[in-house]
Amino acid sequence: MKQTLKQAWLTPLLTPLLAIVLAPAGAAPSAPSAPSARSGPHAAQAMMLDAARAGNRIVAVGEHGHVLLSDDDGATQRQARAVPADMTLTSVSFADEKNGWAVGHGGVIVHTADGGETWKLQREDSAVDQPLLTVYFRDAQHGWAAGLWSLLLATSDGGKTWRQVDLPAQDGGKRADLNLLKIFPSQGGQLYIAAERGMVLRSKDDGASWHYLATGSKASLWSGTAAGNHTLLVAGLGGRMLRSVDDGASWSVVDTGTAGSITQLKADAQGVWASSLDGRLLRSADDGRSWQTVGAAGEPLTAIVARTGGAYLRYSRRGVVK
Repeated sequence: MKQTLKQAWLTPLLTPLLAIVLAPAGAAPSAPSAPSARSGPHAAQAMMLDAARAGNRIVAVGEHGHVLLSDDDGATQRQARAVPADMTLTSVSFADEKNGWAVGHGGVIVHTADGGETWKLQREDSAVDQPLLTVYFRDAQHGWAAGLWSLLLATSDGGKTWRQVDLPAQDGGKRADLNLLKIFPSQGGQLYIAAERGMVLRSKDDGASWHYLATGSKASLWSGTAAGNHTLLVAGLGGRMLRSVDDGASWSVVDTGTAGSITQLKADAQGVWASSLDGRLLRSADDGRSWQTVGAAGEPLTAIVARTGGAYLRYSRRGVVK
């Protein structure tokens, strides 16, 4: 499973920039410590892996525990004042303009109650280093985080306590062992997780139980989003994108016009947007049926976030794409 993750996610994106070693599983979780994110003038050029809006503010997270804030719609960036993590942060989710969570390597979960200015450590498991790759909060109390080797965590108290969710084994196997890459909700409130080997997990009972949905693809699915009523999109390695109009019961292949791996999918009132490792920003105005290239960068895109006025801010291995 370690090799699968490196080939499907870390190798094409992170390996050229980071010396990442996944520690073996089996050790007990360590007590939380609080190393600080690196600070300095070069943080704005660091690789960002996810970004979200906290009201009018944009919050991006990435390598070395960097958290970048922008209060002018992405024109300028500054570092958060206090981040108790110095390893790569992979995903961020805000429940409202103040309360947000970020997750990453070392099983780290950090929380902010002031819109990203300062963060506090909620969880760490550096003895095992089972990275968390995605986080989603439905509101300020209920959230989920997931990552390597089917690790799925849930909280109902804003992250004060996290419990591990036991997932069923797939296809008669002895244990669940998929890498879980993106948690996202449907418009109807169901929860989904895009995973490797073309699999999607679905929960109809607020995360209490999960079931596997085969998409017909074997590609690692790095991202997913709801694109309309009962309509879902998942995408990932090699530009592979799949679309469902029946809450995941069946899937069809979508031609994105690119072979660049899709790093993120995001939907808003203007349509659905996708970023890719070939530098393209893609947009669909018909719930993911067809796609057009609306922007191109000279390097791989790692994350995107909505700006006011319908445009999208793009991130790469060197921070914001100007």
